[in-house]
Amino acid sequence: MADLYNGVEAAQLATKWRRMISEGAAAVTPSAICKWRERGHLPVAGLDEHERPLYAHAGLARAERATRDRALRLVGIGTH
Repeated sequence: MADLYNGVEAAQLATKWRRMISEGAAAVTPSAICKWRERGHLPVAGLDEHERPLYAHAGLARAERATRDRALRLVGIGTH
């Protein structure tokens, strides 16, 4: 079974990825993870023992990339 991450773990992992790309990148918060889910960027891959959502590594990576690319476009970086 693939590793699954709760909201806090997902936020920490997404922050790590962002900071690998840009040292000064803002942290991804657990509330951002919830927003990604609510907006359809991040699918729920399972539930923990308290019925809280868990997220798969691949889904988290796709959501982080999509939201990072959108944020960069909004500030005019990476547009052609």
